[in-house]
Amino acid sequence: MPDRLVHIVDDVPELEDAPALTMVVVLDGFLDAGNASGRAAQHLVDLSDGRVVATFDVDELHDYRARRPPMSFVRDHYASYDAPRLVVRLLGDAGGTPYLLLHGPEPDTRWEGFCHAVREVVERFGVTRVVGMGSVPMAVPHTRPIAITHHANRPELLTGESPWRGELRIPSSAQALLEVRLGEWGHDALGFVAHVPHYLAQMDYPRAAAALLEQVELGGRLTIDLSGLRAEAEDTEAEVARYLDANPEVAEVVEALERQYDAFERAEESGSSLLAQEQRIPTGEELGKEFERFLAGLDGPEPSGDGPAEGEG
Repeated sequence: MPDRLVHIVDDVPELEDAPALTMVVVLDGFLDAGNASGRAAQHLVDLSDGRVVATFDVDELHDYRARRPPMSFVRDHYASYDAPRLVVRLLGDAGGTPYLLLHGPEPDTRWEGFCHAVREVVERFGVTRVVGMGSVPMAVPHTRPIAITHHANRPELLTGESPWRGELRIPSSAQALLEVRLGEWGHDALGFVAHVPHYLAQMDYPRAAAALLEQVELGGRLTIDLSGLRAEAEDTEAEVARYLDANPEVAEVVEALERQYDAFERAEESGSSLLAQEQRIPTGEELGKEFERFLAGLDGPEPSGDGPAEGEG
């Protein structure tokens, strides 16, 4: 078929007798604050570097001019090209249970066609549930637990309560549309979105990646070794703590977020209001100025007590 968007391996004996099969979905480019979902997907691949069992036609789905893939130029010639890949891998969890991982750049075009192609994968391999991961920047402090938004195309699939009330109008994504379409086609799909402190959204934040995979264990009925990722998260938290100790003006902004967060929690527990009555929220300009310096310091060679030098911007 000339318009086929996915090419699936015919012979996958590992899945022939599987009573249940989970497919984890992570699409890069939109829902990935702190590179949390991308880092989580890479952790799964590092634990079990399985073979590719389905490949999507990226040329039909990717806008190369909007997201130009990197390539190397060495002295006088082009040496390599990192072509974007959107694939499904067959992996195994810590107990040997097989599962699939669909990972790669979010399609820029043909979302409906992409959903139909994923449906073909689901039905060819007998996937019983699809589990998505994502992360969004939120005005929350890194010193509090990672909040998770749970969602599913059937209420029975939810593993936790959503923190939201009522209807929210949000930008759509191919991953969100996939969950809707799978529900319409009678396939179970659920997912988790981690709330990443917005001032850490531009750096790798493995703590959020670990929090997502903890939810995937529950929702996908898998067992995942998170020890390495948690150690990485501890190192990152220590780095952030050192920077805050050396830069009290930034620490003050984080403390303001802590007060706001705690006020929200108390109000929610009392059933009164989610809005704090006497807590001042830092303005966007204040947060922007402080955390531009914050991120510049973390990206630089070594933070100092005088704060990061003003960079190239």
